[in-house]
Amino acid sequence: METTNAERLKVAAAMHAGIVACSGDTPLRAVAALMAEHQIHAVVVFDYGDEADEDRELFAIVTDRDVADAIGRAQLDERTAADSAGHPVLAVRADEDLVHAAQLLAEHGTSHLVVTDARTSRPVGILSTLDLARLAST
Repeated sequence: METTNAERLKVAAAMHAGIVACSGDTPLRAVAALMAEHQIHAVVVFDYGDEADEDRELFAIVTDRDVADAIGRAQLDERTAADSAGHPVLAVRADEDLVHAAQLLAEHGTSHLVVTDARTSRPVGILSTLDLARLAST
């Protein structure tokens, strides 16, 4: 992947569309089950606030690394999504340059970004380092 080509590409060209989400109080073992069921590496965590309120706020993201860390510490059954999730959430708009997203991943030493819609700011997908590797290999 030449830099000139990457500079023209947008995040939407490389991301995985759609998200799998849970609330912060979801047991980490259940988050791991979601990852296995959907064959994904990250689950978006929302703060649903008051149950009577329909609003939800993007809270964090739990990755397979978080699950591995909990297993390594023998804490898989003790942790929840909120206990394990990375903070703050790193997000990028789908219409942003892919080079900018790659810089964010590198600068923050993370492997996943939540991708948001430019108009609504709602999560629409995930961009991972594996997505960038796939793109670079073509």
